[in-house]
Amino acid sequence: SGVMETSNDQSVVGVQNYLEKAAQNLKPVVPIKFHISSRTDAGVHALCNSAHFDIQRAPGKPALNEKQLIYSLNYHLKSEPIRILNVCRVTSSFHARFSALSRTYIYRLLMGCTHYSEVPVFEKDLCWAPVGGCLNVTAMQDAAQFLLGTHDFSTFRSLNSETPFQSPVRTILQADIQPSSGFLSHHYQRRGLEFWELQFRSRSFLYRQVRRMVGALVAVGQGKLTPHHIKELLERKDSRAFPPNAMAPPSGLFLKSVEY
Repeated sequence: SGVMETSNDQSVVGVQNYLEKAAQNLKPVVPIKFHISSRTDAGVHALCNSAHFDIQRAPGKPALNEKQLIYSLNYHLKSEPIRILNVCRVTSSFHARFSALSRTYIYRLLMGCTHYSEVPVFEKDLCWAPVGGCLNVTAMQDAAQFLLGTHDFSTFRSLNSETPFQSPVRTILQADIQPSSGFLSHHYQRRGLEFWELQFRSRSFLYRQVRRMVGALVAVGQGKLTPHHIKELLERKDSRAFPPNAMAPPSGLFLKSVEY
């Protein structure tokens, strides 16, 4: 249901809620608050996210070491698809969100499906199989080059409560489209399915920016837009100029890494 904390009156629960509930088992003097680097939406996955927190132990209690923290937190998270991969001590000036140098997202596309029922069951909610089955990848790669560099990405962001306070200018450091492999795909090669990954890297992204960029590139691959249309959309600097219903669904999006 997304990474950010949700309030008690909401039926959905965020990853942050589970982390903080698990951390309370460490018996801190004050409740532990997680500060998470990237605010992934409901339906989006994270191969690796990062967060920081402060823990204050009771007087006389020794500090917990990294292995103890990993073991204890994962023990109390075991019923959820959430795992602590690594823990390290940081300086008091470190901030998981604001100290990040860049973030890398990948988006997984599946080509070769003429109907959603052809998506392998192992890939359910882990990729997007656009209608039509095949895409012009060369045209998509050409179009992706227009996204590289520093631009006003107003057209490629969805509006939310933070929009009036955020600059729409972002710098895309990487926009690649490469063939990939699926989960257990060697067992169903005969079905003619192709997996591709779109990879984007930037210091930060706007709200739903990656999903909009992917949706526009897929529209290019389907022949609905030309590569040059991407440049024109950037120049419009207006979220309302984005093609209706073109945003990619959340299921294919993965936060791959956060670099410091």
